[in-house]
Amino acid sequence: MTLPKPNGEFVWTQEAWGPALRCSPLSECAPHFFTTRSLPLRGPAVETAAAWEKVVAALGVAPGRLLRLRQVHGVHVIAASGPTVENAPHDGWPEADAAISNDPTIGLAVRVADCVPLLLADRRTGAVAAVHAGWRGTAAGAALAAVAALARCYSAHPSDLIAAIGPSIGPCCYIVGPELPEKFADHPDASAWFVRAQPLHLDLWRATHDQLTRAGLSSENIHVCELCTATHVELFCSFRKEGDAVGRMVGVIRTP
Repeated sequence: MTLPKPNGEFVWTQEAWGPALRCSPLSECAPHFFTTRSLPLRGPAVETAAAWEKVVAALGVAPGRLLRLRQVHGVHVIAASGPTVENAPHDGWPEADAAISNDPTIGLAVRVADCVPLLLADRRTGAVAAVHAGWRGTAAGAALAAVAALARCYSAHPSDLIAAIGPSIGPCCYIVGPELPEKFADHPDASAWFVRAQPLHLDLWRATHDQLTRAGLSSENIHVCELCTATHVELFCSFRKEGDAVGRMVGVIRTP
């Protein structure tokens, strides 16, 4: 398979299971990667467990030290510490859509299949965050909540943060209903996030970028891979293209 070309700040790497995507500026701050559909993270229990073991090994944390979330399209942020990380079944994962940590023995993971996987790292303190944001999480301000939690818990300054927005559905393919703009009424930049064509399209990449700049990040420290999951469905998982049986990809990160 010929891999699509990401934004210049992102590079493909070859892992034991196949290709993974990394953001070069973020790599200078924190170990991380975004997976593709070549790593089956949803399906038969044995196969899925083996895939998660590969994620843990590639990230460089011990088994049972990867925090996974029961994602509900909200803005709740979990601050991960040793006692909260267990090798639990899905119904035992904490309910949240973002996690933060400054413990290098803990990995953070978010699962996606069109939604935005956002990874953040603080160049000064080493603290990191992983965020899952579809349209509901974006409308609620998931990116803003993660930046605020990093500041509150670890004294991170937004100007020191590096952000990487991984593969997700792009404005080319994300068709939404005419009622959706009103869900974003609290965001002053929201008018630029909708492509006023028929049908209406939503640009989650720009929305996440703009929320991060509102939170105090420098635009030059926000990196978008610009790879659409619905366009490259042979490589990425896409709920819009595949429906309920779709697999999952992950964005993972840890403090160095």
